[in-house]
Amino acid sequence: MSPRVLVVDDEANIRRMLGALLQAEGFETAEAANGHGALAALERAAPDAVLLDLMMPGGPDGLATLEQLKRRAPDVPVVMMSGKANLTDAVRATKLGAFQFLEKPLTPEGVLVALRGALELSRTRAENRRLHEALGHSDPLIGMSPGIEAVRALIARIAPTEARVLITGESGTGKELVASAIHRQSGRAARPFVCVNSAAIPKDLVESEMFGHERGAFTGATERRLGRFELADGGTLFLDEVGDLGPEAQAKLLRVLETGVIERLGGEKPVTVDVRVIAATNKDLARETQAGRFREDLLFRLNVLPVHITPLRERPEDVPPLVQHFAARQEARLGRSVRFDAGALQLLAAYLWPGNVRELANIVERLAILAATDTISADDVARVVPQDGGGRPAAGADAQPDVALSEALDQYERTLIARALSAARGNVADAARRLSTDRANLYRRMRRLGLEPPRNVTG
Repeated sequence: MSPRVLVVDDEANIRRMLGALLQAEGFETAEAANGHGALAALERAAPDAVLLDLMMPGGPDGLATLEQLKRRAPDVPVVMMSGKANLTDAVRATKLGAFQFLEKPLTPEGVLVALRGALELSRTRAENRRLHEALGHSDPLIGMSPGIEAVRALIARIAPTEARVLITGESGTGKELVASAIHRQSGRAARPFVCVNSAAIPKDLVESEMFGHERGAFTGATERRLGRFELADGGTLFLDEVGDLGPEAQAKLLRVLETGVIERLGGEKPVTVDVRVIAATNKDLARETQAGRFREDLLFRLNVLPVHITPLRERPEDVPPLVQHFAARQEARLGRSVRFDAGALQLLAAYLWPGNVRELANIVERLAILAATDTISADDVARVVPQDGGGRPAAGADAQPDVALSEALDQYERTLIARALSAARGNVADAARRLSTDRANLYRRMRRLGLEPPRNVTG
């Protein structure tokens, strides 16, 4: 399906000229003679991009129309046109969300380049949004532990600001979820949230990925490409694993943070971007700076507002609600009920989760797919989760144990209790009878082992 462009200009000759040009290039077109007509056409024609004149008598001018267009359809790119614009108009249009400002008299090449760039930006942002939704990046922060409550409170305080944020924590703790939550609660929520995995970009492509390139900038650059900073313009750029950037990339990033200006590879003029940067790392950047692997001045620029996420092993009370959340997701995918009984939840809470929330999500998915029944028991969990008490793969028969005897005994006791609770369907008195002890003693042992009394929690 061809992209549809809405042409808004009070001069009929310009509308006719642009319509003929765009249709010859394979675009569909719609037109309006003023701001009121543009807003009506937005609903009727559902354009993929808008060409909008600045000076339009007899109604709202181009800037007022632009403001209304971006409020009603923030993802539709708008290219402004004018023969009498000044710098103030251009700056204001950019702040209101215009993709580009074209001066009249228009040239066919200028119009087509601007429109194709605007449509590329729109498509990339839409794909970025679909990817985030598929990966669950818009999920809420799940948990009731003091650590998660503290992170929620901190997000509420820092999100409305424009300050940069550095999120630290082990791999799999949910740093991208925190960054996404900051973006959603900020004044930039209607604008893009763009992610960059710094560790995944080859060193020789960092500049192109971050700042974009022009056609012919290097071998294989067959067309212009917008970098992540431009894609995030007006919104938030999340730099994950920022501690893995090399020295040259660190220097370029520092320069952009200081100036707010990027230069595409092969470009002839700088491009100003308005981006809030949120960075994340699982490394100790202070130690990295002491070792000379990370620039101290860049750390100061990034670490304006620090947020630390504690590992899952330090907040076992978050495991049951997380299991509920992931089980509900699997129910939707598999089309059948997925439930975890009390013993299964106790066993999952007792595990130390070296892979944190990401590992828990994978385990829940595995259990949901492999389960023979709708209800997953402690025995099911024991078959897929290592039982050495340390979150490490279970030692083989000939391997030397690397866990203390008391820790191993505690883990074995946790497993027995969890399986008894599972068999007793969460009834502590029945579980105590199965373990040949009394209920009071079982409660004492559960408290000593850090096991919560079972509740009727299911997926």
